[in-house]
Amino acid sequence: MSAEPTTSRTAAPTTGRTARPSTGPTTGPPARPPARGTGGGVDPGLAVAARPLLAQFNVAGVLDAADVHVADRLGRLTGESDERVLLAVALAVRGVRAGAVCVDLADAESLAVADAADEVQAAAPGPAAGPAGEPVAGALPWPPIPAWSAAIGASPLVAVGVDGPADRPVRWVGGRLYLDRYWRHEQVVRREVDGRLAAEPFTVDTAALAAAVHRHFPDAARPDARVGASATSDNSRQRLAATTAALSRVTVLTGGPGTGKTTTIARLLAVLQEVAGPDLRVALAAPTGKAAARLQESIGGVVRGMDEADRARVGAPAATTIHRLLGWRPGSSTRFRHDAAHRLPHDVVVVDETSMVSLPLMARLLEALRPQTRLVLVGDPDQLASVEAGAVLGDLVRRPPVADGLPDRLRAVVPADVPHAPDDLTVLRNGVVRLTETYRYGARLGRLAEAIRQGDAESALAELRAGSDAASFVETGERLTDVDLAGVRADVVATGVALTGAARAGDAAQALRALEEHRLLLAHRRGPAGVAHWAAVAEEWVAEAVGPAADGPWPPGLPLLVTANDRDTGLYNGDTGVVVADGAGGTVVAFGDPDQPRLVRPHRLPAVQPVHAMTVHRGQGSQFRRVSVLLPPPGSPLLTRELLYTAVTRAREHVRVVGTEAAVRAAVGRPIRRASGLQEPL
Repeated sequence: MSAEPTTSRTAAPTTGRTARPSTGPTTGPPARPPARGTGGGVDPGLAVAARPLLAQFNVAGVLDAADVHVADRLGRLTGESDERVLLAVALAVRGVRAGAVCVDLADAESLAVADAADEVQAAAPGPAAGPAGEPVAGALPWPPIPAWSAAIGASPLVAVGVDGPADRPVRWVGGRLYLDRYWRHEQVVRREVDGRLAAEPFTVDTAALAAAVHRHFPDAARPDARVGASATSDNSRQRLAATTAALSRVTVLTGGPGTGKTTTIARLLAVLQEVAGPDLRVALAAPTGKAAARLQESIGGVVRGMDEADRARVGAPAATTIHRLLGWRPGSSTRFRHDAAHRLPHDVVVVDETSMVSLPLMARLLEALRPQTRLVLVGDPDQLASVEAGAVLGDLVRRPPVADGLPDRLRAVVPADVPHAPDDLTVLRNGVVRLTETYRYGARLGRLAEAIRQGDAESALAELRAGSDAASFVETGERLTDVDLAGVRADVVATGVALTGAARAGDAAQALRALEEHRLLLAHRRGPAGVAHWAAVAEEWVAEAVGPAADGPWPPGLPLLVTANDRDTGLYNGDTGVVVADGAGGTVVAFGDPDQPRLVRPHRLPAVQPVHAMTVHRGQGSQFRRVSVLLPPPGSPLLTRELLYTAVTRAREHVRVVGTEAAVRAAVGRPIRRASGLQEPL
């Protein structure tokens, strides 16, 4: 097979094999930057000509320049000059930028002080004040909340309450200040979900439903049972999820990795096709192309294991992104083909990786569903949330009960079948079912993940220090040493050697398997504790072991990360592949399932970059046999409970955590707090 002579569509990825990284390995803090407004060049984070109150918050690092400029512009457009109001608006803008939906005045100071302190600590040790004595966040002139609230409520910039004017850019509801569009998105989600929960249940033959549920989810012996694990798989919660989906218009299926969510989806669809009609129109969707491809692959694998009749019922539904399902129209004023006026035709819509779905996108999806459509939201609410505003899955799971009829109907279909935890009946009223039994990996990884999820730093450290085959902790000082990195280097090199050997031999399947053996994960993209630095270090380790790379921009063995969606090749942002020799003097890039690799010529690739390391966010939705996590300093604002939980649960067999005890404690003790009103009833 020869390479096609054509103009390259993609510039060759830059590799670091020819030059040693300029900074030595470290998890310690970088040099302290010049204080804002004290010299050292123009600071892009410093607002020019800011009003005095906003300038103080800007200099202290609570507000960025963009926050100040947006608030100032809105104030000028509406004639609002009260700096207290403009400060609140700037904080609301900042909140959205940080993933929150609104700002709650009661928590604004504590959250801002904590975030600013984290950023200072991550930048340098020592007091949170620059050489010019700029104010620290805790010493800022925060307005008293009663007077602050009164000023906001009287502002021409602000709509007050749910019935306030629709033409104002900011809305004040229940002590929370929203940019109005985010308040409207939140109202849509709450209204649509609450309406579905309160609706009459679907009419089904309960005897047929119970029979179908037990046939598709039988308790059975577990041939892979490990010491200390149950020898029988208890599928009662899967039965509960299928029953909920059959009766209710919204089901929220949650659980950690390896708890059988994908298997439950596939068999749940078989139950629905059996009891709700053989011609149900089913849509499978996910927030990213990569997640959609994995969903389709996983569902297909489960369906292939069903008997012939069930395979025929379920069929082979294609998974797509939520944007494509809704008919995204770039540049159009309506954005999506399907909306409240043009509903989706499907009877069942399943959304996987819901934790990654932002509030605006969830609102668009819910508006486009017909009232009689069954919606099944699937995901792990303890993972990292969307990079955009909102934590919809977490909010839905933690809401107080909205409807109270569903549990009784469930007990009528599944009598005494499910062992209820104290909170189960509460969340069942919201259609929430949590899968708790782990099938994919051992008990120790499960216990470590659960300790992190529960915020139990002592138990998490105990699991890490137990010296098991599943988890290990390399406790470091402020700077890493070669001894600290020995295990990481061994895994990186072993994977690189296997990857390069298979790729040079033209064995795409084996190269793809090697690519999933180990992954180095980090919190940051840049800096001494970031991906850019550690990818270069890892690449140099591999180069020393495998020898010089082949001439040309696409050396066999180079692992690649796709960073843009491309419909022509079917590649999506987040896909990973490896350059492989084609046997005719050229190269191809292999992607996807090792048993059925997809080969793409380099000139056809969308934007790509080498992937010797990646951020935890990038790794979300993927799993690897072994994972090494290099923690940043404890003051890093990215070091959170959700980040550590997500990183640990990327491992199928073993996770290695490298960092200080203080970093582990900081992560476990720092849950992400995203202000939202979604947990409250309508």
